[in-house]
Amino acid sequence: MWCKVCERETDAERCEVCGSRTEDDVPVRMDYCPSCQVPVVVREDAEHPDCPLCGGRLKKLARDVRPVFPEERLLIELLTAEPFAYLKKSVWACGSRYFIDGKSMPIPIKTFQAADVEVLRKGLAQHAPQNTYEFFDAQMERFVRANQARLQMLTEEAFRFVRETASKFSEEQIVLSFSGGKDSTVAADLAVRALANPSLVHIFGDTTLEFPMTQDYVRRFRKAHPQAIFKIAKNREQDFYNVCSDIGPPARMMRWCCTMFKTGPITRALTSLFKGSRVLTFYGIRKFESVSRSKYHRVEDDASSVKIQRQTVASPVFLWHDIDIWLYILGEHLDFNEAYRLGYDRVGCWLCPNNTPRAIFLSKIYLPEQSARWRNQLIAFAKKVGKPDPEEYVDSGNWKSRQGGNGLRAAEDVKLRFSNCTAEEHAKIYRLNRPMSRAFTNLFVPFGIVSEELGRKLLHEVLVLDPRTMVPILSLQPFAQDGYDYAVKVKTLNVEDHEALQRMAGYQVRKFNACRRCLKCESLCPHGAITVRADSYEISPEKCRHCKMCVTAKYLDGGCLMHKFLKSNLESAYEIQGS
Repeated sequence: MWCKVCERETDAERCEVCGSRTEDDVPVRMDYCPSCQVPVVVREDAEHPDCPLCGGRLKKLARDVRPVFPEERLLIELLTAEPFAYLKKSVWACGSRYFIDGKSMPIPIKTFQAADVEVLRKGLAQHAPQNTYEFFDAQMERFVRANQARLQMLTEEAFRFVRETASKFSEEQIVLSFSGGKDSTVAADLAVRALANPSLVHIFGDTTLEFPMTQDYVRRFRKAHPQAIFKIAKNREQDFYNVCSDIGPPARMMRWCCTMFKTGPITRALTSLFKGSRVLTFYGIRKFESVSRSKYHRVEDDASSVKIQRQTVASPVFLWHDIDIWLYILGEHLDFNEAYRLGYDRVGCWLCPNNTPRAIFLSKIYLPEQSARWRNQLIAFAKKVGKPDPEEYVDSGNWKSRQGGNGLRAAEDVKLRFSNCTAEEHAKIYRLNRPMSRAFTNLFVPFGIVSEELGRKLLHEVLVLDPRTMVPILSLQPFAQDGYDYAVKVKTLNVEDHEALQRMAGYQVRKFNACRRCLKCESLCPHGAITVRADSYEISPEKCRHCKMCVTAKYLDGGCLMHKFLKSNLESAYEIQGS
């Protein structure tokens, strides 16, 4: 047998490494029963499957589908036909491809782009009172019955996985990552049921960019689960729109917002709750969501794989399809985020650059004020960086593909400007954008013991000592350099690889100049030694174990997350030389 989660052979029915059943990842497809008007999940290799309800022959439908709720159905009717044209028809979808009574009806992107949003909004309001759920509810009941065997199989396997994974941790070390989306809703419910513990810790990362429907759902969830320990993680020190004005909007390959407004605050929440202990987090990642997520494993605890150190992450729904998630929600009668009824198939941040044109179109209808504000922000950015046609740049979606900080003043802060010292060997003089201070020397705690006392006082020199031998390995000294308003001389001492140490020292210079309090370093530190606040970046000498993860390119390219987002397309760490 073969475990696709761990990508290894095994003779057991369950993988010895991740605990997943080796037969559970059998490829499946969605077929359709014309008589019962519901999709049925069948094995990919099934040649002539029959409907479990009526025994009729099934027809091939798609690789995956989701139910179209009456609210979205009415919108599609206004776009393609007339109100209630599909009221008593079976309507399912996969992205922008709809299936009406089993027949494919793709809606081109240009249909959404050309639609009159105001007319649609008025039409939806006019016909909403007559938009009944009667046929839809009956259809969903048949859908659940037709796929009851699969629902039972999925649930039992997920229960086993949760219990086996959780057996390595105490229940006080278990966390449920709750985003307000359908996948995390199901993952949390599975974990609570499998462990028979309604008091597990739930952490909701409020990015400040959540759908209003998500906030409503979170309030309903908390009221319906009074025993759950519910913690809201939120960055209250930063304003998303202000950060966009400084470093530009997030793009597909430059989503700085995830670190600053989600991962970072969640790290803080975990630290406050669990101090330094390791935790197990159940979350709702699915491998079929995207190409990048297909490379994940069902259980991750490697330092280079998890975004937040000191945690193991595991997904009970890793192998589930979209239709499986909805089968569980509808079959178990779970409450869920109302945004799905409107047609959103993902409900993370409402303005995410990964959102589809259809999702952007929906936000123009249901979030008109927020959408207008965001468009104005993007146009202002396009003008700032010199785009010849700012509105076209924004409306075409080209802003999502931007790379680097070309045209932004903030990009100057990530450029590592230095010159080699002609008077001393193994010494470089780096430009700083403000005077050398304790905030600067504190950044060198990961290298060893920072000592102001042992340095030459007349030169204001600070030494960094090897924590094992107490021998100086770095000398930091404020320096006057032509062309630089402020500068520091960094000299490496008593080491075999001067170049490697100098390179890591350069990373800390970049942090000092470019830090935007993104919280990446705080999430990265496995010992909780780094604390980032609105006006400070502190490394605790008592907590630091000198592991150097925060100055290793494997974990933080260029030593600073801002380097990734703001460097020019042709710039590398050591291409910018001082005069």
